[in-house]
Amino acid sequence: MNAAQTKASFEPLIELEMEMGTFLSDWHHCDHLSSFMGRMISHNRTDPVRHSNFFSSALNELLEVTFRGGTPEGRIGCTVYRRGPKERVKLTFPCPPSQRQFYREAVSKTRKQDAYDRYLDAISNDLAPSREVILLDLAINFEAEINLEEKASPSITLVVDLPLEGIVS
Repeated sequence: MNAAQTKASFEPLIELEMEMGTFLSDWHHCDHLSSFMGRMISHNRTDPVRHSNFFSSALNELLEVTFRGGTPEGRIGCTVYRRGPKERVKLTFPCPPSQRQFYREAVSKTRKQDAYDRYLDAISNDLAPSREVILLDLAINFEAEINLEEKASPSITLVVDLPLEGIVS
């Protein structure tokens, strides 16, 4: 990678926003939104179908995190950016003060050395994946780098960098 590529910023690709109450009204919104956005951003990738499937799966997981812990007040926003082989997803959603610490800890655990062991333990013992396990899944299986932006309440933003072009299937 040359110096110009390392300094290049992420370029916006697509953005959507909707009322959180509308989003929470139907579980299928997670799948519909992730499939649509996956198709929209993958047309110019090396293997568009593969890329769309990977991206859609990863975004669906993120949307499920917000769905499972969601509150109907406010808006959910999702913006996808690109820099070279990476997509960046910024997912902003309402987060009650009581859940902020959960997100801080869950995101922090995705970067710890025991993340893989924690993930394997969770998927072998949990019947349904928790929000923490979903974030671990993204970090382990999609090689995602996950960060949290906390601006003024009531919303937080998950920032997820996905190196999908480099993932070996």
